[in-house]
Amino acid sequence: MNLTTTTTSPHSSLRSRPWGIASALSYGVILCLLLSHVSVLRAEEPQKYEHGPDSERKESVPRGKIEKFELNDSKVYPGTFRECAIYVPTQYKGEPTALMVFQDGHTYLGEKGDFRVPVVLDNLIHAKELPPIIAVFINPGNKGKLPETPWKTDHRSVEYDSLGDTYARFLHEDVLPRVKAKYNITDDPNQRAICGISSGGICAFTVAWERPDSFRKVMTQVGSFTDIRGGYVYPTLIRKTEKKPIKVFLQANEFDVDNQFGNWYLANKQMASSFKYKGYDYKIVEGKGAHNGNHGGVIFPDAMRWLWSDNNGPDADYKTDSAPKTSSQNSRKNTTKTNTSKK
Repeated sequence: MNLTTTTTSPHSSLRSRPWGIASALSYGVILCLLLSHVSVLRAEEPQKYEHGPDSERKESVPRGKIEKFELNDSKVYPGTFRECAIYVPTQYKGEPTALMVFQDGHTYLGEKGDFRVPVVLDNLIHAKELPPIIAVFINPGNKGKLPETPWKTDHRSVEYDSLGDTYARFLHEDVLPRVKAKYNITDDPNQRAICGISSGGICAFTVAWERPDSFRKVMTQVGSFTDIRGGYVYPTLIRKTEKKPIKVFLQANEFDVDNQFGNWYLANKQMASSFKYKGYDYKIVEGKGAHNGNHGGVIFPDAMRWLWSDNNGPDADYKTDSAPKTSSQNSRKNTTKTNTSKK
């Protein structure tokens, strides 16, 4: 009887199969690298910011009144229809009062939205951190019946993204006379501000650029300083034009839009660079958000403090802190970069 003995190495099966120890280790390393890459990608997603106490309704703070009206007889934009609103603080006593105008008024007006302007104004005016301010909220116009959402009006880009003085004339000829008929708003340009988001942001700047004799404070959130209708020229115009007496607050987001019209984040940084070069009184605050009002709304109370801080004087009955503040005072999640210049 022939007996055949077969000896098998304990490692032979591993060498003969692709899923050996070496391969398992290699796949383990690859898996770790992939997981780490995913975590990096997640860290680079837009952040969500949370509102602070300045943006919350307080029962002890008196509420200003809000009056809504329709504007259907524009001389500057004939045939357009739009909704507007006026906020009047309880501190208004009939004396000349500061003014602030908001484009895309609907997005600033809601008490549970991104900006919550009536709530913030109630709180900061009551705390004497801002002067009494009458706020005007203007929606973009539409030819014919208004759509379900003001974002879809057919005249928004024409009004907001176009350069020149047309929209400024609309304010002075169609809107402000209606406000002045009921309320005593100041004619002092240093006491008049204008604000907007996205295309409404470049619109707000255009008004102050064209009419610094009427508006000298500007606030923008993710402003469309891109080539939708030629707004990309502003950084160069600012550098080449005699300095104008306006104060500008810019809010920008790192994850903003990048498309055929330009890069919104870079466009806002170019604006800030030109303001710095020319010696403007400006401030830019950068967040990790997308093309929306979340970050701009969370920092809105601090932005208002800064924008109105130069109104402090020996006779002022309110006092703002002109030193830069961090948004952490208004947010439990905060990642911002701030650059301020004044010459």
